[in-house]
Formats: sequence, C-alpha cells, structure tokens
Amino acid sequence: MNKSNWKQGMSFSFITLIFGLMLAIQFRTIQEPIERDTRDMWQLREDLKREQQLQVDLLSEIRKYEELIDTYKEKENQNPETALNNTLQNLKREAGLTDITGPGIIITIDQLFDDELLGTEVAHISPELLRRLINELNSYDADYISINNHRILHTTVIRDINGETKIDNFSLKDLPVEVKIISYNTDKLYSRINASATDEDFAIDNLSLSISEPIKNITVPAYENPIRVKNMKPLNPKKGES
Repeated sequence: MNKSNWKQGMSFSFITLIFGLMLAIQFRTIQEPIERDTRDMWQLREDLKREQQLQVDLLSEIRKYEELIDTYKEKENQNPETALNNTLQNLKREAGLTDITGPGIIITIDQLFDDELLGTEVAHISPELLRRLINELNSYDADYISINNHRILHTTVIRDINGETKIDNFSLKDLPVEVKIISYNTDKLYSRINASATDEDFAIDNLSLSISEPIKNITVPAYENPIRVKNMKPLNPKKGES
C-alpha cells in the first residue's frame, strides 16, 4: 500500500468514527429525552404563592427594621432604655411569645357526613390539608393563626405520626378542630376564603369548613413550646472592646 492510499484509508476511518459517534449520541438523546417539569398546576400555583409570600415578608421585614433604626435615632439621646424595652416587646410579639387580640374570623373543621351514613369511620385531618389551608390563609393577609389554641409559627411542624396528625407535639385526632385567624384586613380574608375552593378539598376527605362572620376581637394564644435557636451563640467581645 502506497502512502497516498494509506492516508485515504485513515481519513475514511476517522470520518466513519465521527459518524458513528454522532449516531450514538443521537440515539442516546432519543432514548433519554430531556426531563420535563412534572409538577401539576396546583403544585405550580402553591410554589408561586410561597415565593410571592416570601417576597412580601422580606419587604415587610426590611420596612420594619428601617422604622426601628429611625426610632433608635430619635430616642437614643432621650430615653434609650424605653426604646430597648419597646424593641424587646415587639420581638416577643413577632416571635409568638405573647397573646394577641384583634379582629378576625374562626373556621371550624368538622365531620361532613355521619359514620353510619358512609359505613366507615371519618378520616383524620391530613397534614397536607392543614398546610394547604394555612398557606391559603397567609396569602389572604392572615396575621396570626392558632389551631385548637396552639399557635402556628413559621417553624411549626405539621406531620403524620403513626397515622395521627400532629402540630408540633399536639394531636389533632378529635373533631371538631377550631382555627382562629387574626387579620387586620378581615374583610379581604373573609371574602377570599369564602370564594375559594378550599371547602371542596376538605369535602373529599368527608370534612366540612364552617366560617364565622368577622369578629371584632379574637385572642390567639402565645406559643407554648420553647423556641430553640440553632446556629447562633452569644458574641464574646474582644478584650479592650465595650
């Protein structure tokens, strides 16, 4: 074989190799299509609501601390002890460590049909239904929420333990369940929750929602459990610093 034929053979082999790799890549792409978002419309709406609520909460926190800074500037030369005490009380209030009284509504969750009519025992309130209800109330400007007089915080854990729904360490095995909601925009909360399809979701599990008329004064109790702070520790000032 002369040098020219050898080069032609190598070129043909190289082109064949590239062509084979391209076919293999194309075949793999057909066999393994790009993953698609499989979330349904309800999940997408819930995710969007959570992101929107997070943005609103962050903007609210920014405004609150800007006002706090302005308060300190005004009172630092007058009575700093009073300013610090007011700040402490506000922080306790926001952390859920104090009782709150204000306008709102009460939602009662109860059995829709009798056991004798259905022939089976009524199912308990699932954690998914409760979380969905709380998320919806928050999106309708709920400020403070309690379930069976147990305060709901951002850190509250709602889960199923051995077939029993629990809020933190409190069981919700008995009906009816009373949900108290304080909102300083009660009219919006009342109209939106009445117009929503939340009651249909509960009806699927043989549960009914009874929504009270707006009430002038509702008391949501303080959080009972100790609040554990993780990843934080007191700052030890260096020597020579005050």
